[in-house]
Amino acid sequence: MIAAASLALTLAFAEPSLAAGAYEPARGSAERAAINDAVRPMMEARLGAPVEFVVERMQVAEGWAFVILLPQRPGGKAIDLSQTMLADLAEISGDASLYALLREANGRWNIIDFAIGPTDAFWYGQPLYERLPAGLIPQ
Repeated sequence: MIAAASLALTLAFAEPSLAAGAYEPARGSAERAAINDAVRPMMEARLGAPVEFVVERMQVAEGWAFVILLPQRPGGKAIDLSQTMLADLAEISGDASLYALLREANGRWNIIDFAIGPTDAFWYGQPLYERLPAGLIPQ
């Protein structure tokens, strides 16, 4: 009984990131769809529509989300980057993977920061990323 009360107090006064933890929204969930839908227009503007995503990473905590998404055409068809605004990525990294940080506000997900086809972990040393809940970004 005392151990249970002690655990409850520890969780109640712990930092929210320690108490809640990051999680991956379930496949087919409204939350997962809303996050994908928030970044879709940005990618369709660069790659042409329609765009679907393969989710490589999607973590959510305390109203923040960090995603690594691989864009593709419906049915899993690859996107020919040479025929898009991102043609130069085909020569540099060969990939248009989207890394995005989002924040939920007023009932919708909003893009705060992003990189397309990054060649390094751009978030290291960035003050904003250092303040995010534990488990949100890759280590």
